[in-house]
Amino acid sequence: MHMPSHPAVIRATVAADGRLLSADAPLLALQQEAGGELGEVLAIPQLAAIARLAAKLGIGVSRPVVAAADRGDIDMWVRAKPDGASIQMAIIDWYERPPAAVPVDLAQRDMDIAALSEGWTWQIDTQLRFQMVLEGQGAQGILPGTSPVPGSPFTSYFELRPDGEGDLPILRGFAQRRAFRGQSASLASDATQHFALSGFPMFDLAGQLVGYRGKALPIDRAVMAPLAEPEPTALYPAEFGKRLDRSLRQPLGRIIANADSIGAQFEGPLRPDYVGYANDIAAAGRHLMALIDDLADLQAIDRPDFTVIAEELDLADLGRRAAGLFLVKAMDRGISIVAPEVEASQPAVGEFRRALQILMNLVGNAVRYAPEGSIVRIETGRAGEQAWIAVLDQGDGVPEDSRERIFEKFERLGRSDAGGSGLGLYISRRLARAMGGDIGIGDAPDGGARFALLLPALD
Repeated sequence: MHMPSHPAVIRATVAADGRLLSADAPLLALQQEAGGELGEVLAIPQLAAIARLAAKLGIGVSRPVVAAADRGDIDMWVRAKPDGASIQMAIIDWYERPPAAVPVDLAQRDMDIAALSEGWTWQIDTQLRFQMVLEGQGAQGILPGTSPVPGSPFTSYFELRPDGEGDLPILRGFAQRRAFRGQSASLASDATQHFALSGFPMFDLAGQLVGYRGKALPIDRAVMAPLAEPEPTALYPAEFGKRLDRSLRQPLGRIIANADSIGAQFEGPLRPDYVGYANDIAAAGRHLMALIDDLADLQAIDRPDFTVIAEELDLADLGRRAAGLFLVKAMDRGISIVAPEVEASQPAVGEFRRALQILMNLVGNAVRYAPEGSIVRIETGRAGEQAWIAVLDQGDGVPEDSRERIFEKFERLGRSDAGGSGLGLYISRRLARAMGGDIGIGDAPDGGARFALLLPALD
């Protein structure tokens, strides 16, 4: 059951320096609850980040946001568009809900939060990527080192340490969708700085886990147990992800963060060509990070014990989410993404996170390879016992004799660009089949390709 919602569009104006110039009543109340006022800097971090992004890109930006309030969590869809020297912000689908969308020990959660009044706050998504960080009060609330860049891996900033039983409380919390406490970690850039991490889960309107919000509290090195000696030998499949994370993710995360800082000119203006170099470095780093993610997924899905979760899904909702995530990239190429209508729904069964991962791969490929100025359509439907969601483009299509080969590892059909690893479709089909479905290719009505994800329908 949702708390009160605001069906009307909620509007606000943000100045170039981040001050909230005007706001409708619900947003102004949230600003005041966060400690700000009208005319002061926008105090809701997620909205402030979207306003900064729109100002930096010079184009409209649309993003889903989950904001925390005293009365519960607020889910909204935010659009920000530059308008002269200010940013015009429109918030739609504002829904307020209790902080626990699934059974949660509320008393324990309150104790967790009360015990963590110090330190600094972090928020991550289900892929363990930073969404925001906020400094706290006093010396223990000072953010150590360079602030994590939104989108950068949690493990590029922290090196997580197992507990006495060899487990990682944060991963156990993720697996059980519950709060966790006592996760020991050290700063990746300075192993002498140690922290105790605690967090509680956040859920979307459908009760799906969307990430964690928590605290990082500095602790004295003397109370830390020494790191266990690494095993002298390790088999490739079991240790692949850990070695990949330690050897590649952490340095790449620092490279991306530093390149983004240089490109944003936080330390002062730079020559345009230097800014371009920094942006190229950051883009190349993200490409390598995406390749690492693909390799890690490949290692996971090829294991004989790989399993997925059976959850109730709405394929139309997944299509709208995927379209929103690629809106900016599509606009850069003049491509329009036509997503399912807001009232459209297509129930299915599968794992939410994995199904969205597949959709993001399909939509991302369409946006990357479709002609500039064309249209990418996302459609849904049902055929017998299977529900489907299809991504249609207006490109060259896929020849019939290549429609199975394209799902092989590292197959890119002769493309020489740096757009992908050739693993995305292989991983996507393996995930689809693990969920009892499949991915098929056909011809789109406009001559392009039609990629369809099929999953068991939900009656």
